[in-house]
Amino acid sequence: MSDLNPMPDPKRTVSELKELRALTGTEDGAQRVAFTPVWQTAREWLIRKMAALPVETRLDAAGNLWFTLPGESDRALLIGGHIDSVPNGGWLDGCLNLMAGVEIMRRISAEYHGRPPVTVRLVDWADEEGARFGKSLFGSSAFSGNLDMEEARGLIDRDGIPLPTALENCGISFERVMDAGVERKNAAAYLELHIEQGPVLLDLGLPLATVLGTCGVERWAITFNGQAAHSGSTPMNRRKDAFLAAAKMAPEIHRITDRHGGVCTIGSCKTEPGIVTSVVAECRLTLDQRHLDATTLAAMLAEAKAASERFAGEGGCTVRWERIWQIAPVLFDNDLIAFCEEAVAETTGTSHRMPSGPLHDAAEVALAGIPTVMMFVQSLHGISHNKIEDTLEAHIGQSVLAMDRLARKTMEWIAGR
Repeated sequence: MSDLNPMPDPKRTVSELKELRALTGTEDGAQRVAFTPVWQTAREWLIRKMAALPVETRLDAAGNLWFTLPGESDRALLIGGHIDSVPNGGWLDGCLNLMAGVEIMRRISAEYHGRPPVTVRLVDWADEEGARFGKSLFGSSAFSGNLDMEEARGLIDRDGIPLPTALENCGISFERVMDAGVERKNAAAYLELHIEQGPVLLDLGLPLATVLGTCGVERWAITFNGQAAHSGSTPMNRRKDAFLAAAKMAPEIHRITDRHGGVCTIGSCKTEPGIVTSVVAECRLTLDQRHLDATTLAAMLAEAKAASERFAGEGGCTVRWERIWQIAPVLFDNDLIAFCEEAVAETTGTSHRMPSGPLHDAAEVALAGIPTVMMFVQSLHGISHNKIEDTLEAHIGQSVLAMDRLARKTMEWIAGR
């Protein structure tokens, strides 16, 4: 080991993030949509940034891009992120993770003269966002073994291009994507840094937080059925107004979160026949509920269903529920959570624990049985997936230093097991 004890250079990370923004963005924001030429340009840029390090570079079967710094032990610390963005996205979502990882890899390589005690791998997951085909976490779910191949096979973008064709255009064989699971071999821990994407840390005045896990999600379509009737001739007390029954759900989901925490969202509302001269015969809502605790999430869902039955009965209507999507909460590793909290406190003098409402590649890695933790850095405005997405450069710097501390602690933990 070198006695110089090199440190990462957060200013270089900020500079490189700005360089990437200039290369792959427009005045409307980031344009690094996965499986497009701009995305490939971004990856080529990343490969050039890593060229000075003694790393092995390879593309796995699902299109995930790996940089491996071999160590004395084959047991590997994984650091991950994603360079893809949503259209007109922000300059930090996904790529901050990677560029902090690049800087950490530089420090590790310098400190150990290119041969650390454990193997260290940086991964750029393919298509975390799902912006083009509507399927998030593509590369990491192939890695974990959880990718639904039949669902993925049928995905088509707005131009009618199937996902398998888009993959083929990038040199990726769709039929082999599940072979990405071989990359799980020797993986001992996974770390991921991400902007918070919400306002919690901003409101608390804190720069960084330790993420406990990703929330479980219950997503349903709720359809209230009443009876169409003339809006002029039907007395109010004779109506079976599906919209009235459905509308009562809006304040109710807020009461549910008041009791349990978590979040609930009614994201859409569609009425039939949808004309001004008719009482609503059918009203379809979509409900999204999220919580880190599975038992609490189940209670939230049960209370929402009971409320919908009550509101339907009060209005002479019926209601039916159809599940759109569901995922269980994913809890991160307790040891790594403790290391992350120590790293944040040592860097900033503060600490905070919180769940992640959005899903991340880290959840798929954790589902593969690999000890995992995430770190959040404050988002200005509490806004992401938008060109105004931003984080103070001072906080970016702290996030790089804290992640480096976390990497040190985790490497020692891996080496000692």
